[in-house]
Amino acid sequence: MNTFHFGFEAMASGCEIVLATDSKDEAQEVAKFAIEEISRIERKYSRYRAESIISLINAAAGVGFVECDDETLSLVQYADTLYESSGGLFDITAGVLRKAWNFNNKVVPDHALLSPLLELIDWKSVERKDKAIRLPSVGMELDFGGFGKEYAADRATKIVYEQGVKHGYVNMAGDIRVVGPKPDGSPWMIGIQHPRHKELAIASIPLHAGALATSGDYERYFEANGKRYCHIINPQSGYPVIWWQSVTVVTPLAITAGSYSTIAMLKEADALSFLDDSGMGYLAVDHLGKIYHKNA
Repeated sequence: MNTFHFGFEAMASGCEIVLATDSKDEAQEVAKFAIEEISRIERKYSRYRAESIISLINAAAGVGFVECDDETLSLVQYADTLYESSGGLFDITAGVLRKAWNFNNKVVPDHALLSPLLELIDWKSVERKDKAIRLPSVGMELDFGGFGKEYAADRATKIVYEQGVKHGYVNMAGDIRVVGPKPDGSPWMIGIQHPRHKELAIASIPLHAGALATSGDYERYFEANGKRYCHIINPQSGYPVIWWQSVTVVTPLAITAGSYSTIAMLKEADALSFLDDSGMGYLAVDHLGKIYHKNA
């Protein structure tokens, strides 16, 4: 068998599918099916696409219910589980805060700008009736960005496996879901980027199966008055987290790894106890650069 790499763009990120097969034609065909599935999920759930179910729900905020299919309802239920397990920190109505935080203009918003947006963040107020969803207030929004890439990685991996390929992985901008080990049975070695030195890795984690995802303060951020402001924002305060440089979580599913790494960032000083209670493996770098790790 040979290993083939297929790069592509999805969800505003560079992505890759790596497959080990007998021929490049076979790998290319399987990769095509997987990428089509990822594109389907992006079309369906991206808040930037007017035709997506998320955009339809958001456009109807304060007006009426929007009918949803079973796939969407299952993701909504997952979001509800995350809200409860995070103590309200993982809230998919918090995407409205991007209207205050622009990481290109490097301006720290004041309370007057944040206050009306914080009033729109309220997952528990979202109404559900049968298979329909309604946002009760004009201006409220849902945002699946906290687990969209990882859900796509899981779905694409399922497609690959169903096509008969048993060796490879799907890489959604550093969030990985493994199809199966290398053909010789050895693991794929997944490098974890140093959160302060892009060209360096702080560790390599071997994966025969399962998933790995990293959340950090280094992909989208700016510095002002000697402080770093990153894109992971506490929905209760309206301000970015500061305790961790990065948190990597290893679990069977990418969607779980991604959401739990984000919750850990949001938990700040309480992150390690949260992860320890979850039983998941992790590698975390705190604001001082100290590394903490635990095997699953």
